[in-house]
Amino acid sequence: MNLTIPESVKVWSQFFHPTIMWVILALSIYALYLGIQVQRTRYADSDLKKELIKGRYNVKHYQIGSVLLALMVVGAIGGMAVTYINNGKLFVGPHLLAGLGMTALIAMSASLSPFMQKGQNWARFTHIALNVVLLGLFGWQAITGVEIVQRIVSKM
Repeated sequence: MNLTIPESVKVWSQFFHPTIMWVILALSIYALYLGIQVQRTRYADSDLKKELIKGRYNVKHYQIGSVLLALMVVGAIGGMAVTYINNGKLFVGPHLLAGLGMTALIAMSASLSPFMQKGQNWARFTHIALNVVLLGLFGWQAITGVEIVQRIVSKM
């Protein structure tokens, strides 16, 4: 069976990955904000803590984290798939390798949730450290991704 993808779909599909990644970057910054609020709640005095608990930051952080995990895995696979469909190969370079590393980091970070729910501070600190590295890589990926998009647009 020979599947032929229309050229117009191939061209415009190249913008799916960058678009979803910018959405994920924005959601990641929101997750950071929620995580900081969770930490504030954890260490607040009783009056402030009562007020912060009403924000349900822990629930929102967990939910956004779950969405981020799913979107990042799908976005990474989608980016590789579109690149392969349009070029017949993957370009193994810093952008791809950092993206694969980020996918691994978010999976490791999310896998710490059961330990954090049981109050394990080592898991909490590891989760924070992994996500700081992840967010740093994400910022770098955003810059290199824009450069890739500019190359694609210049060839259109």
